[in-house]
Parts: sequence; structure tokens; C-alpha cells
Amino acid sequence: MKPYVKAIALTVAVLALPAPSSASEAAPIVRPVDMLRWQERIFRNSTVYRSVVLDGEQVLRGEAKDSASALYQTQRINLDETPYMHWRWRVERTLSSEIDERSKDGDDYAARVYVIRDGGLNFWRPKSINYVWSSSIPAGTHWANPYAAENVHMWALDSGDAKAGEWSSHSRDIRADWREAFGVDIQSLDGLAVMVDTDNSGLSARAWFADILFSNAP
Repeated sequence: MKPYVKAIALTVAVLALPAPSSASEAAPIVRPVDMLRWQERIFRNSTVYRSVVLDGEQVLRGEAKDSASALYQTQRINLDETPYMHWRWRVERTLSSEIDERSKDGDDYAARVYVIRDGGLNFWRPKSINYVWSSSIPAGTHWANPYAAENVHMWALDSGDAKAGEWSSHSRDIRADWREAFGVDIQSLDGLAVMVDTDNSGLSARAWFADILFSNAP
């Protein structure tokens, strides 16, 4: 399946699910067992997701081998009340530094976290930021996805193997990032996803995710 699907089809799939109830506007604390109940979107073969114990705590592990699938769900997040997204992730190692992640053939990452918003009246144009652990693009760099330039923005938060094998924690002001990526202010999100994918490179990757939550403070 073409890499385009990873950039756009997941976003569409999330928003095709029934609209979340107003109760889901409370800030979620997402546990590994919660993520295993999310929907799976398979792009090419299935990344294997499991709830495992690592360093004495329960976390979500994703293992990809020439595969690409994501765990996702609709989740209405009120960014006026809880604009900051927090999570931890860890990779065994990144993919080859020879991969050009800005190209159409380089859309592979050892770890991704998506935040997704529908297109409102332009329902056919949902948008997404993909936070990624890059193989070689410097942390802090962000760029338009080569397949979906107007709708999907990639954002490297970690890069290379300097921190491989250890947890890396992040806190992002989603409204500020969205404004920088797309030039507009938003008040809510409509979906979340996590992913480990290696379908373009045919390589293997293993990553862990923990403590995904939204709050009103950095």
C-alpha cells in the first residue's frame, strides 16, 4: 500500500468513527490497556502491539517488521481546558540514517504519535501533526509531509540513537504547535494515534509508549 495512506487514510479513518460523546472532553490518562482497545488501521502487514512490563511498569510495546499499522481512536480533547499533551516513548534503535524522511519513500519512523482534527465544513480535509522519533532529522525540525503537504505536518522531537534504550518525555502545547504548522488557532482535537512503521524500508523497529495525557499545565 502506498505511503500516502499513512499520511492521510489514518486521519480519515479516525474521523469516520462515531462522534465522541461530550464526556470524552475530560482530560484522558491513557494506559497501555486502553490503547490495546483502540482501533487498528493496517497499512501494510500488522505492527504487533502488546501491553508489557518494562522496568517494573506496564507500558505499550510496538514491534514492526516490514509492517505499518497504527492504534487509534476518536477522542474529543478540549484544548481550551487541556492544551498540553504529555507522553513518554522509547525506541530500541532508529532506522537507517540513509532514509530520506522528507521524501515519499522515506515515510518510516521508529515511533509516532498523531494528533488529529477534522476539517469542519471542509470534512474531506482533516489535518494532523505527526510527532516522530526521527532517524536523522534534527530534533525540533518540522516539515510538511511529502504526500499531504497541506494537511499533515511532521515534527521530529527526538533524533538518532543517542537516547535509544531510554525513556524520552515530551510536553507539547498543541495549540501553539498547530498554529505554527498550519497558521490557524484551534480549540479541540478529534483523534489520537500511536504507530511504529517500517513498511517502506523493510526494516525492523521496536518502541514503547507510556503516560499519554492532556493537562492545563506544561
